[in-house]
Amino acid sequence: MNALEWRVAFSLSAVYAVRMLGLFMILPVFALYAQSLPQSSELLAGIAIGIYGLTQALFQIPLGLASDRIGRKPVIIGGLLVFALGSIIAALSHSIEMIIVGRTLQGMGAVAAATMALAADLTREENRSRVMAFIGMTIGLSFMAAIILGPIIYTKAGMSGIFWFTFGLALCGILLVLFVVPTPLHIRAHRDAGIISNYLLKALKNTSLLRMNAGVFALHLIMTANFLVVPTLFTQELGLPTLDHWKIYLPVFLVAFLGSIPLIIVAEKRHKIKPMLLAAIALLVIAEILLALGYAEKNSLLIAFALFFLGFNFLEAIQPSLVAKYSAVQTKGTAMGIYNSTQFLGIFVGGILGGWVNQQWQAAGVFWLSALVAGAWLVTTLKLPAPTFYTSRVVRFTGAVSDWEAMYQALQQVPGIYEVAIVAEEQVAYLKVDKKQLDEQGLRAILEAAA
Repeated sequence: MNALEWRVAFSLSAVYAVRMLGLFMILPVFALYAQSLPQSSELLAGIAIGIYGLTQALFQIPLGLASDRIGRKPVIIGGLLVFALGSIIAALSHSIEMIIVGRTLQGMGAVAAATMALAADLTREENRSRVMAFIGMTIGLSFMAAIILGPIIYTKAGMSGIFWFTFGLALCGILLVLFVVPTPLHIRAHRDAGIISNYLLKALKNTSLLRMNAGVFALHLIMTANFLVVPTLFTQELGLPTLDHWKIYLPVFLVAFLGSIPLIIVAEKRHKIKPMLLAAIALLVIAEILLALGYAEKNSLLIAFALFFLGFNFLEAIQPSLVAKYSAVQTKGTAMGIYNSTQFLGIFVGGILGGWVNQQWQAAGVFWLSALVAGAWLVTTLKLPAPTFYTSRVVRFTGAVSDWEAMYQALQQVPGIYEVAIVAEEQVAYLKVDKKQLDEQGLRAILEAAA
């Protein structure tokens, strides 16, 4: 990648990270804080934690489409301003109801799709997937950082301190967009990295993608429900002050992160992605059953928690790769937009359902619910077809092509190219290729002849 693309990768990753940090920092502490609020309940605490997922899911695709019309930066800055306003309301709140209002506004600043589209505007087609992967890696790291920082900031500055810190992060994100992120010369609708309204129905009819959407919904439902009870268990069962919760989160996340790396390599490099996916979901089922049966015992609680995050980290990393494999080459951006919206919807349902179950049957009920959801997900995933291990590639034609049908046939004949979708009005071809078999010289010769 050139210097501009590295700048895009780092600056947009930072924009994404500051927002995700702000959203996730309350996860490890809010269940404890909600107990001190008047007229609060486990259900209302779950709504406060998960409500932003609903507004994220509702606004992400419309705002992504709007960024094609009015520009990426105005949509991103507007979203961050709404996010900042929600943070102020939550910081000044002394009731669970007003915190829910603030969290609702935070979620309405749904700029993920616009941010990815801006990254696509600013990068060359051949390097776009690297930039997207860089931003995706930042999401996972910001989640881990948020879970560790949340208890520390809460102990020092209270829940309002977390929301004020979140407000500061939103301002930092706006400054990054204004002064660090480059401004694109042209805005295009990128089929591989953006949401195309005409492709929404096509992506929703793909049964493999529907199973992937169900999977990410289940994963984030379980994660959110667990965080409604785990912080309280650390305090009550382990006798651990809130300030010291990071001493559990940090080693667990490090073990889970390092442990998931070889699993990802085996899944991708040795084409074992489906059996590894099934094994990771089964690991979640086992972890949740262990939590349900042994959460009152220190070692059992810690082992089950570590197993959960080992499976969680692997699934978070591998599922977007599977979405790209199951989607048609020209609908990948739309498929990812639907996938991400479903993920946030899972957070919302996890907050409400987990809160209600916690109110009725306490921690054991939440863990049994999570085991049941993971088990249903495992059964659903059994019917996934084996994925093809092709790589997406985008090529742009610099000259006028007189016969697009002939170009399509010529690209189909190149060894290593297995899927071709040409968008003539954009002078672009979207390809799925086998990198090991691809005839780079043959592909280059066709593009040079067209130029």
